[in-house]
Amino acid sequence: MSTDNLLFAKTHEWVKVEESDGAKIATVGISSHAIEALNDLVYLELPEVGKEVTAGESFGEIESVKAVSDIYAPVTGEVLEANTALPDNLDSLHEDAYDNGWIAKIKISDDSALSDLMDKAAYDKMCEEEG
Repeated sequence: MSTDNLLFAKTHEWVKVEESDGAKIATVGISSHAIEALNDLVYLELPEVGKEVTAGESFGEIESVKAVSDIYAPVTGEVLEANTALPDNLDSLHEDAYDNGWIAKIKISDDSALSDLMDKAAYDKMCEEEG
């Protein structure tokens, strides 16, 4: 998947927003930059389907041999679907973070948080400045 149409959070989640039956649906994942930084992934906690999530709050967890990191909801809404195949195949995050490596699909209830997200160029610049 091309990253040109994705938005990125400062906390390294990516978002692809699509319209479905008049609703905005955000597919959310973890950026390849964050996955590379975490390196050897060992555990992924997915958000619960039906859970109401709020932009900026933790809605899952990813663990590597080096660290445990929260996964933050980049948008506010209801989790419609979680990628249940992912915890048993964490390599797909390394191989395809922006396609098969999605974490959850969220029906957006308040799209104001979308304005806080960055395009790919701004995200790349932020990552470069982080070192």
